[in-house]
Amino acid sequence: MTGVTTVVADEEAAPMSTPGKREIRGWKSMMDDAARRLEAATGRTVAEWNGLVREEDPRDEPALRRWLTAQGVGGYSQDLLVYERHGYPDFLLTDPAELIDNQYADRPDLRPVCDAVLEAACSVGDDVVVQARKTYISLVAPKRTFAVVKATTRRRVDVGLNLPGREPGGRLLSAKSLAHGTVRVALESPDQVDDEFTRLLAEAYRANT
Repeated sequence: MTGVTTVVADEEAAPMSTPGKREIRGWKSMMDDAARRLEAATGRTVAEWNGLVREEDPRDEPALRRWLTAQGVGGYSQDLLVYERHGYPDFLLTDPAELIDNQYADRPDLRPVCDAVLEAACSVGDDVVVQARKTYISLVAPKRTFAVVKATTRRRVDVGLNLPGREPGGRLLSAKSLAHGTVRVALESPDQVDDEFTRLLAEAYRANT
């Protein structure tokens, strides 16, 4: 059975396996990976890039991202250099279990729905990464985010799916308000995380791998 990599924030936590999950990693290990990829791709270390950024002195984060993109730096390596310049966001420093608990603190009836969605992610790929943010959860494929999980109301969890070209219809609804989602599936109970939903989740994973 394939599993989910759940990213945790404890910088001192060593990678470990748990039942139903492929691996638990700290955010520091992800940033270390980004630093290694950055040096391998550009021949410059993070410290060297930090020096170049100071020399360039972009006026704000969008300007920094545009400049880094022009230098051929993207993805997590770009995020790393932005964090180095502007500071690391709180979600990188907070335990993901705490972030998820906070998302469902005032809507506990929806927590089983979220848990069922994360369990379904175990079946769609062996390199899925779960990233807990302040108000939602990202499911990340090798190339990019393929789904987001958000308790949109006190009665509904929305799962936004990154499926370019797919139009709303049937269970697929408009996802204009969800980051990274081109369409969404609305869930009110764990029973709705069924075979049809898992197939849609797998389709989104494949589209972003």
